[in-house]
Amino acid sequence: MNELPVVVVGAGPIGLSAAAHLVERGERPLVLEAGDRAGAAVSEWNHVRLFSPWGELVDPAAVRLLETTGWIRPDAGGYPTGAEWAELYLRPLAEVLGDRVRFGARVVGVARRGRDRVVDAGREGEPLTVHVETAAGEERITARAVIDASGTWGSPNPLGGDGLPAAGEKAAAERITYRVPDIGRERARYAGRRIAVAGSGHSALTAIVALADLAEHEQGTEIVWLLRRGAVGNVFGGGDADQLPARGALGLRAKRAAEAGHIQTVTGFRTAAVERDADGRLVLASFDGHQLDPVDEVVVLTGFRPDLSWLSEIRLDLDPVLQAPTKLAPLIDPNVHSCGSVYPHGEAELRHPERDVYLVGMKSYGRAPTFLSLTGYEQVRSVVAAIAGDHESAGRVELVLPETGVCGGAGVFDEPDQESGSGCCAGPSARVEVSIGLAAGTR
Repeated sequence: MNELPVVVVGAGPIGLSAAAHLVERGERPLVLEAGDRAGAAVSEWNHVRLFSPWGELVDPAAVRLLETTGWIRPDAGGYPTGAEWAELYLRPLAEVLGDRVRFGARVVGVARRGRDRVVDAGREGEPLTVHVETAAGEERITARAVIDASGTWGSPNPLGGDGLPAAGEKAAAERITYRVPDIGRERARYAGRRIAVAGSGHSALTAIVALADLAEHEQGTEIVWLLRRGAVGNVFGGGDADQLPARGALGLRAKRAAEAGHIQTVTGFRTAAVERDADGRLVLASFDGHQLDPVDEVVVLTGFRPDLSWLSEIRLDLDPVLQAPTKLAPLIDPNVHSCGSVYPHGEAELRHPERDVYLVGMKSYGRAPTFLSLTGYEQVRSVVAAIAGDHESAGRVELVLPETGVCGGAGVFDEPDQESGSGCCAGPSARVEVSIGLAAGTR
């Protein structure tokens, strides 16, 4: 075994899966997590029930590691909440990994030792250096490889229709959220208010369902649904044709809520500015000059994007549109694919010019939407095999994904939602609470 560790950034489901595969291969993993616990991002959506059942939310290598401790595997057919996923799987897995996982360790840079990204001479012979910030100060860790499973949770897309914050968006931050509301805890914030929801993905559908239910019970609650696309079209998804039944059920519930008259839908609205009226309420204006009537709260669910700033000295080969690895981008283009039509892939598609550096999990999808846990688990199995020198295993991809029933041509997804490491979210219709886009880990 190489004496240098393989650094894994992020102790979410994909990062911990990578560590389990490394242990099984006899490698030395070191997981660096910015949060104070495993699944720190998951802890921010404890109320969420996932789309995928337990059987699709646990990694085989992680299960083998956990079973040595007497861990009891949850019923494969059940749909956990975020809290249950973390409590019954992620945290026990981190405990088994022990001191291979460090919390409160934020990665702020990765480079080839002694070489910036421009220098060729001697580059291949040098290990990687990982720059880390902790409560005790700065630290430098020398690594043989880096697996970035930090996800995209910390980088939500703004309300602005051009990908940048709308004018006045930052100044109105106290009335704007970029997460699906937890109505159970935030009822007072939304009850009896006029609320704008921006977005057309699964997170937006979840918010619509939760807020429509609130409107049924709280007089004066109004919901305005803002779609950038020109028509509602197939925004409600595949319905009964979706091979993730819980996800199909969510779309059907949202459709029923819209048809019941609880929601005012505004299409073709790309926000340019957030202004305030005389009473301090928010007035949203579009690029074409259209203004909405004032609202009290805005829920922005327009997807996530990768934070690449701390990888600036690493030579990455990224698609200029999706910010995903160039070989992977055509396979996940949201204008063509849903998460069920993405070709299973591994190390070959995730490889970069910088040797032994990989972006995995939701981070690997860049700005593309709808990421499944199963995809991430297969990614890290293949990547770890390559790091360990087992190239035959790395090149063998063994994964069949469920079809979504919503594949189509250009314009199917004009607004990325980026459901991430959750395997997509929300349980069956009788149990759907909320769904949310999440990251595969945090840094």
